[in-house]
Amino acid sequence: MREDFILLGGSASRRLARSIADYLDHPLCEGETIRFSEGNLFVRVPENVRERDVFLVQSTGIPANDNFMELLFWIDALNRASAASVTVVMPYFSYAKGDKKDEPRVSIRARVCADAIEAAGADRVVTMDLHAPQVQGFFRIPVDDLYALPVLCEAIKSNQLRDLVVVAPDAGFAKKARLFGQRLRAPLAIADKHRSDHSESAEVIDLMGDVSGHEALIVDDFTISAGTLVDAARVLMDRGASSVYAAVTHGLLTDEAVKLLEGSPIERLFVTDTVESESLELSTRVEVVSVARLFGEAIRRISRRESISVLFEPSYWPHPDSGK
Repeated sequence: MREDFILLGGSASRRLARSIADYLDHPLCEGETIRFSEGNLFVRVPENVRERDVFLVQSTGIPANDNFMELLFWIDALNRASAASVTVVMPYFSYAKGDKKDEPRVSIRARVCADAIEAAGADRVVTMDLHAPQVQGFFRIPVDDLYALPVLCEAIKSNQLRDLVVVAPDAGFAKKARLFGQRLRAPLAIADKHRSDHSESAEVIDLMGDVSGHEALIVDDFTISAGTLVDAARVLMDRGASSVYAAVTHGLLTDEAVKLLEGSPIERLFVTDTVESESLELSTRVEVVSVARLFGEAIRRISRRESISVLFEPSYWPHPDSGK
């Protein structure tokens, strides 16, 4: 029997929403989004949602502001259409990077966005690999922060990398990088990077750990310019790594970033489909792995009023070496 909920896809996540619908074997309601010449957005829900639970799939990738405003309009439209509940499935939350006031006279952008999502009428948020886990505390509604680690590790193991060492791009990501190392049964190294301003790149100035003779895997939550990844890759090769790979949840790649990757030591970059770009032609070095199964399972369990904590348990996901 088909689940009685509405799965709605916003314009920023068309492909992922279709993949989730295919996984769930559930019809997808594709919303109508119109962009007027001055940038004004108009959204319309194409079917009756009265007293139905709605799962809205809308990421906030490039262009972040347009996609975020569209997200708010969808939430408002669904509430005005008398939806029983609105669960925001936001695969990538761009403004999660603005999680603190670390210099004078700046905004805590993640908190402003959290307030806006609540004010628009969302009942729950499901996202993936928040830049800072404490952002969950900015919301007064439930927030489920899923991990892309299982699907990324499956893709990495399928490439049969040998003598692997996992590399965290900085000390702040070391805890999550250690989880990758445990999953892949690989040791951990930590890069020391320095960011002097708000540019989208940072300089890697040191490396803690032995990578000589190993295939190195840099792991991170997102990349935009690919500058830090490429800089770290060059340091790793200088330290004797036999080859360099990278795995990133959110690949907000630009044409310049793709060109930079092409000329870098990185042999393959694994990214998920949390962010979509219609115009960008990806390099053959980029492998996109889908997180539709993860979000699909979360949606199914939430719709049935079941716990989704099992999705965070290693035993739920067969180990990449198990052959299951």
